[in-house]
Amino acid sequence: MPDHVAFLIYPDCLSLDVAGPHEVFAGANRWLTAQGRAARYRISLASPDGRPVITESGLVLQADTAWSRLRGPLHTLIVTGGRGVDVQADTPASVRQVQRLAHQSGRVASICIGGFLLASAGLLEGRRATTHWAYAKRFAQRFPGVRVDSEPIFMRDGKVWTSAGASAGIDLALALVEADIGREAALDIARWLVLFLRRPGTQRQFSAQLSSQMAESDPLRRVQAHIADQLQGEHSLEHLAERAHMSPRHFARCFRREVGITPARYVLGLRLEAARRMLEETHKPLEHVAEQCGFGSTETMRRWFLRALKVTPWDYRQRFHPHTPTRPGPSAGALFDSSFPNERHQT
Repeated sequence: MPDHVAFLIYPDCLSLDVAGPHEVFAGANRWLTAQGRAARYRISLASPDGRPVITESGLVLQADTAWSRLRGPLHTLIVTGGRGVDVQADTPASVRQVQRLAHQSGRVASICIGGFLLASAGLLEGRRATTHWAYAKRFAQRFPGVRVDSEPIFMRDGKVWTSAGASAGIDLALALVEADIGREAALDIARWLVLFLRRPGTQRQFSAQLSSQMAESDPLRRVQAHIADQLQGEHSLEHLAERAHMSPRHFARCFRREVGITPARYVLGLRLEAARRMLEETHKPLEHVAEQCGFGSTETMRRWFLRALKVTPWDYRQRFHPHTPTRPGPSAGALFDSSFPNERHQT
């Protein structure tokens, strides 16, 4: 019998949380049948009442059955994410169904903030888990018994798998297929979908700039624009405060309150973002990228990439630029601690 993979969907779930992983499992079936082998997975969608659901984006998903009518044994139970998860996590009947189905499943997975429903059902208590970086703090506060790690794209703790934001559900599904069928199958599916089998780095590489915002006051907005226009410039706390006509202490306090991060982190984030774009879009030498983006040297840029993104600039270019030449020999330089620079010495 095929292994049953069941997706739990609900009103205002995220369509990509369903469609992305679904394509991976369906692709695994196509890969197997192309080799004359039997399809591995039977895939179904279950909604709370068995009726179609309208997703966050307005797409309508047709359910195969209701949660209460879904019967085990299930090979894989996948709980999708989306803003509607709060309603389900606060509905005792939904929580009980997730508990029942999890006990009948060989493995359980959540995508994005679908982990809130798993945690409400007690399935993550005492386990390590991840979720979308923007919800990690809220997740940890609501479920103190869960060891939340906002860095990984996905992670496994026993029979429970959790993943980060929506597209990370595809990474998770590829890992599940790799565990079931093997690396060759997962790699071919990833190639067909034009994806990486294992995405480099962590969630930080996708969220560094999203975590900051534009300031409310004009002086701080002007400072932000100045930093973006002059990445090679002197951006110590004193220089930025002088430009805003504030004392360094007052400037730092106002910037943190309005932007959400320190001036030093903001400067570094802009420089990393600019370097990433140049690496993705040009073949400029690394020395040129480092100079133009304000790092000063390739070694400094390399260290900040490793510290913030967990990948070297060269590796980043290889993975995200379509026509990157063969990698040269490894460069010198040691890894060092993950603290950010002192604001007074930000260059």
